[in-house]
Amino acid sequence: MRDAEGRALTAAKERKSAETHADEVEAYAADFRDEVRHLVSARLPALALNLISSHHPVPGLLHENFAGSDDGLLLDSVLEHVSVSLLKERRRVDAAARAALRGTNQDAQALSYRLQTEIDELQHEFSAPQSLTSRLLQADHLNEQLLRLLQKSAVAYGAWPGHVRKDTYVTEIIGGASSRLRGFERIQIISRLRSSDIGVVGRAAEPIAMACAELMANALEHSRDDLMVEVSVIQTGNGNVCITFDDSGTGMTAEATIRGTRLLSGDQQEVMLTELGDPPSQGFAAVGRLVADYGFAVSINHQSAYGGVRAVLSIPPNLLTSMNEEAKPPSAMAPLPASAPQVRKRSVPAQPASSEPSRSPAAAAADAAPELPQRNRRTAAVSATEDVAPRYRPQDPRRAQDTWNDFQEGLASGRATTDSEETP
Repeated sequence: MRDAEGRALTAAKERKSAETHADEVEAYAADFRDEVRHLVSARLPALALNLISSHHPVPGLLHENFAGSDDGLLLDSVLEHVSVSLLKERRRVDAAARAALRGTNQDAQALSYRLQTEIDELQHEFSAPQSLTSRLLQADHLNEQLLRLLQKSAVAYGAWPGHVRKDTYVTEIIGGASSRLRGFERIQIISRLRSSDIGVVGRAAEPIAMACAELMANALEHSRDDLMVEVSVIQTGNGNVCITFDDSGTGMTAEATIRGTRLLSGDQQEVMLTELGDPPSQGFAAVGRLVADYGFAVSINHQSAYGGVRAVLSIPPNLLTSMNEEAKPPSAMAPLPASAPQVRKRSVPAQPASSEPSRSPAAAAADAAPELPQRNRRTAAVSATEDVAPRYRPQDPRRAQDTWNDFQEGLASGRATTDSEETP
């Protein structure tokens, strides 16, 4: 009797244990199904966004009991495999898109160069009326702006600048880069170079001109239309030539500065199109690729004296050369080199005769001590014998255009007179 009761009690315990185990298995299976649904509906979409921008976090597991377990590690491995597959597919699609855009931009860039050649030839037709010449100059400037946009896009997508120069003066590179921009009259170029024969080697001249144009365009865009953008060039003690671009904008946020510094560093060669925004901001990406390919440096983590952003382009000595100013004189529009600072020599009064009575040692020591600086009144006129450092005067585009038009009219009139004299 007792054995039967014992067996029945044991069977009841086993049945209860089996039911409890079945409930635990069912609960675990339900939790696992919840985790799979959470993986599909929340974690995988968040992973796709996280691969585009790290600001989108990827959620973790729903239930803590899966953390560290085999099933939890299995779910995490799914995320890893999907991440690798998505990155490979994104790179493949992005490379195809960049190749298509690169080819299109290069073809358009070649046509723009041909158009520029035609416009240049028409500008040298001195028999054209002044109104047509003025319209040709406007068309040339519009084509320069279009060419800059095409060149920027092509380089950002992996192409080369598409133009080869000879060795060029640094000041001419900056001036030529400003002529590619709308609003170039707001750019004030100041040369602080001690010598005017400093140039850039031919292989790096066009890339540096393109980088200068993009930095000036960025400064113009972020400054009010009535404010100037100051561009200054100086040669440092280590031989580098530094070009600074100061705008009067509102500055950049910390996030934008970090992102811009990463793009301009040149460390990240392959920049995906999805990382450039909508519409894509290609300027920093293009300059960063040029930095990586040609060896100069660009930094934007400085504050301008006017409250905006100061960008600095540094050209190392291996990209610099000395130009022969007699064989190739610099442009007349280039700013003059800075003169060395003049140090005035204080006139020393004549010593009195030795017949004066001897003074005390304290008075002699006071005379031997260096004279303290004195505040002098500003004089309205400057002495004719005093050396005055030449100041840079920004060129007036309208005055330069009027001078060019007068030159063309003179040549046209002279040509008409010559033709009339030679006509039988």
